[in-house]
Amino acid sequence: METQDVWNSFNDELYFFLLKKVKDTDVANDIFQSTFLKIHKNLPKLKEEEKVKAWIFQIARNEIANYFNAEAIYVDNSATNEETPLQEYQFVCCFDKLINDLPEIYQEVINMVYIKGHKQKDVANELGISLENTKARIRRAKDILKEKFQECCKYELDKKGKLTGESNCSIC
Repeated sequence: METQDVWNSFNDELYFFLLKKVKDTDVANDIFQSTFLKIHKNLPKLKEEEKVKAWIFQIARNEIANYFNAEAIYVDNSATNEETPLQEYQFVCCFDKLINDLPEIYQEVINMVYIKGHKQKDVANELGISLENTKARIRRAKDILKEKFQECCKYELDKKGKLTGESNCSIC
C-alpha cells in the first residue's frame, strides 16, 4: 500500500474527523498535514494492511493529543479578545463559504454532523427525519461541495470520485 492509496481512501473522512475533534479549520489542517507526514514516513512499517484505517486514526488521535498538550504549555494570552484581521485568513481555502452557500437542508446536516460533531442518528431525531434521509442529505451535500471545489479551487476528481490536486483557488 502506498501513501497515495491511503490519501485516496481516507483523506475526506480523516479531515472531517479532525475538524470534528478540534473545531478549528486551521488547527485541523495543521494536524491533518502532520498526520499524513507520519503516515508517509511509517507506512512501510505497517504489518497488516487490513488494519490501515485503525492505524491512521490512531496516528490522528495521537497528533490531536500532541497538539492539545503543546497548547496547554504555550498559551498565548496576548491575542485574547482581539479581532484577527481578515488578511491573516487569506491563505485558508473557501471551505466555510462553500458550506454556507449550500441549500439550507444540506447546510444544516453538514454543520451538525461535521462541524458540531453530532451523530447522524441524533441529527435525524433532532430534525425529525429518517436516518436514511439524513445520510442522503449528507451525500448530496458532499456532491455539491465536490462540484463547487472543482469550479472554485480547480480540484479534479480521480477514478474513485475523490478530489485530488492542488488548490488553485480564484476566490481565496
